Amino acid sequence: MTNLLFKNAKLVDPEAGTVLAGSLIVKGGKIAEVLTQRTDIEEEKLTAVNFDQIIDCDRKHLAPGIVDIGVKVCEPGERHKESFGSAVLAAAAGGVTTMVTRPDTDPVIDNPVALEFVIRRAREAAPVNVLPMAALTKGRMGREMTEIGFLLDAGAVAFTDCDHVVTDTKVFGRALTYARSLGALVLGHPQDPGLSAGAAATSGKFASLRGLSGVSPMAERMGLDRDIAMIEMTGAKYHADQITAARALPPLERAKQNGFDITAGTSIHHLTLNAMDVADYRTFFKIKPPLRDEEDRLAIANAVASGLIDIISSMHTPQDEESKRLPFEAAASGAVALETLLPAAMRLFHSDHITLPQLWRAMSLNPAKRLGLDCGRLAPGAPADLVLFDPHAPFVMDRATLHSKSRNTPFDGARMQGRVLATYVAGATVYQKQ
Repeated sequence: MTNLLFKNAKLVDPEAGTVLAGSLIVKGGKIAEVLTQRTDIEEEKLTAVNFDQIIDCDRKHLAPGIVDIGVKVCEPGERHKESFGSAVLAAAAGGVTTMVTRPDTDPVIDNPVALEFVIRRAREAAPVNVLPMAALTKGRMGREMTEIGFLLDAGAVAFTDCDHVVTDTKVFGRALTYARSLGALVLGHPQDPGLSAGAAATSGKFASLRGLSGVSPMAERMGLDRDIAMIEMTGAKYHADQITAARALPPLERAKQNGFDITAGTSIHHLTLNAMDVADYRTFFKIKPPLRDEEDRLAIANAVASGLIDIISSMHTPQDEESKRLPFEAAASGAVALETLLPAAMRLFHSDHITLPQLWRAMSLNPAKRLGLDCGRLAPGAPADLVLFDPHAPFVMDRATLHSKSRNTPFDGARMQGRVLATYVAGATVYQKQ
């Protein structure tokens, strides 16, 4: 059993909403004590234990490891884009200690055999925690629900068809009913599929000037309204994977006030970029849903700060060069973000939009709570899944340095602040900045 001491740290506590100087004692892979007061008693505690390792944090920030919901690992089917081996390295380098993976692979993860394959591959790859989601309907086709009970037993932590909206409300309602009876979490993609079909940008002046097919933010509002009605009818646990438009916030707020078991997330790209960043058809900025106007971005950032939007995720979606180096409308959607999630989030901190405890509430505490995990906290008994970072360290993002196989990041060449210095899973070092 290893005893560790993290001393001289700035402890980011998302539960208490504080950043305090202090020390952290780890025993047997779990947090044993959090010391934030330099009293004689606490000094005695630090000297009474024979620590196997003492880590001097040098007044840098120590926070719970990031719990990232919605990571796409292209295994099985497209290992050339991303494998578990490369994804876990990218996660560790980005301060992500728990990855929750999507089922939109080829073939789709919609049966226990495929799920067990993914779990085995993730276990072999280590070093971070990997929790898989399974598809809600077979083949993500929206026609027949999957065997939710069997998939839960096999290790699925939630169910989603990702960006394929289940248009048949009877099928969706039946799946939600089964999920509620089993206590399973369902993730939805709030979009009206008719309006958003073929869209490459958010409708408006910019899309018109560029000659791009656009989709109104109302498509998101309409999709969310439908899903909320289905939740009211079935009583299921529901999480909206990406809320990106200001118009979707009022119905979300009403649903929460009505006591529905609903949470909402957004992506780091929609929090830090806007539609203008597409500029002259830069396909690395093409994501789904498309980047919104600046007013929407600010509204979403305020919703995260207030707690209306619960979770920030990377929505890590690897795409190879061949699928991105195409005309804008033909190019594949998605961007890698496991390694850029933390430094991009620091933009919100440095602009005084969201505090560090609020950020870690959304990136660590809330996703852990939603999935019923005991991580995401700086509290005795919690796993010692930690990230040591410097929010002020400046650097220029070079996509060639990323650990992902695909390097389709919109932040290539961007000036950024905030670097991961080390990542720990159960007290063991899984990444150390050289």
